[in-house]
Amino acid sequence: MSASAVTLPIDHHDGFTMDPAEARGLGQLLADDYAKADPFPHIVIDDFLPPELIRKIFEHFPREKLDSDTVFELGYGGHHKRQVMPEDCDGFVRGFFHFMNSRPMLQFLEGLTGIDALIPDPYFTGGGFHETSRGGKLGIHADFRIHEQLNLQRRMNLLIYLNEDWDDAWKGQLELWDKGMKECRARVSPQWNRCVVFSTDADTWHGHPDELQTPDHVKRRSIALYYYTASKNIYREVPSLSTMYQARPEDDISIRREARSFRAEQYLRDWAPPIMVRAVHKLGRIPGKLRRSFGSFGGAGN
Repeated sequence: MSASAVTLPIDHHDGFTMDPAEARGLGQLLADDYAKADPFPHIVIDDFLPPELIRKIFEHFPREKLDSDTVFELGYGGHHKRQVMPEDCDGFVRGFFHFMNSRPMLQFLEGLTGIDALIPDPYFTGGGFHETSRGGKLGIHADFRIHEQLNLQRRMNLLIYLNEDWDDAWKGQLELWDKGMKECRARVSPQWNRCVVFSTDADTWHGHPDELQTPDHVKRRSIALYYYTASKNIYREVPSLSTMYQARPEDDISIRREARSFRAEQYLRDWAPPIMVRAVHKLGRIPGKLRRSFGSFGGAGN
């Protein structure tokens, strides 16, 4: 995995400002690397935020759990993972996240990806601060593609890591897998001030599926933001599936079964009439025969 080194010219001493034209130009300088990346369009950028800014963000990361936090204990679907909403943080953090949704940042991302008319998410659905503790993981998955509250199509993810002196022996590397889920093509260490931007599609498989082996006091922390485009025909163009999980070839049978079950639920939602979906939800699980039937669509995860 190779990384570019570009620092965004953000002035953060009196609010947050960045020249939109300069930002777009910086993105365009990296556009070729983004488009040609394997296994899908992505880029890894070191030293992404000004040093004083990333330090201040880290200092303002809420260490104590907030009432509005979402904590995931879903096994392969996300384990020992905490999501912190920006709107419930202090004023500095709120200002930073609002800036990341502003015109200058959109200009940078449009220049980088070649995707015009990007739209940020003011609700930060699924985004904000992420924190994973020892033993935590996030299975290989392709993200949800429709923001159902705003009727927008998700186009890209942006992650910024907040981990000083990260040791790769602790696991936690972001894995990027090929479309057929045959091979991990890139592993990205979640190092301090490293940014990863990647396209969101039906087969952009990624995650950090190995349990973290950090010391008890060390957390894997990151900033997560997602960006969208609009389409009047979105529900005809993109299946309204939620997150789709895939097991790796080397994962044991319990993980493969769990990932297949997650996929089966989504295929049920896409193919079955609403009355059948409601009946299955009342049962609290997908019957084995039905799960195997729907799961067979999942390919390499079976």
